[in-house]
Amino acid sequence: MSNPRLPILGKFIGDLRGVWSAESDNQRRMEKAKPLLEALVRDPTLKAHSADWPSTEGRKNLLLYVDPDHQFVINAVVRVPGRTGSVHDHADAWVLYGLLDGSESLERFERIDNGSRPGYAEVKLSSVTTGTQGKVDLVPPKAIHAEQGGPARSVAIIVRT
Repeated sequence: MSNPRLPILGKFIGDLRGVWSAESDNQRRMEKAKPLLEALVRDPTLKAHSADWPSTEGRKNLLLYVDPDHQFVINAVVRVPGRTGSVHDHADAWVLYGLLDGSESLERFERIDNGSRPGYAEVKLSSVTTGTQGKVDLVPPKAIHAEQGGPARSVAIIVRT
């Protein structure tokens, strides 16, 4: 039995495929995709649908779509209230992180060591932005950050290159 895709998600995928077909630079792709994700995470049907999604604690993701032609990925994370996120980056990937439900804070860090020690980075907090449904952050490659949960369950939709 097939699992039918929500129309709003199908439209979003089609719109992203259009952006990827028209643009070869990943930064410009993600900049053009940002308003599309902002519209998606404000959609009440997707928010209602996500109410049954399981927690992704333990560094898991809910895989929603992998594009066979352009290799972008859409996934979701469902966080428990008060979740403490770890400091990380996404290597060479561009990431759009959009809040579908709840609230979270995105902490951004600056690397302050010289990078000479493999597997180690000394960082300091440089900014914190808090968002609720509809907030989308663009996280460039190698940008050190951490997502911190709010007082209630939160759901985010993520697009990555």
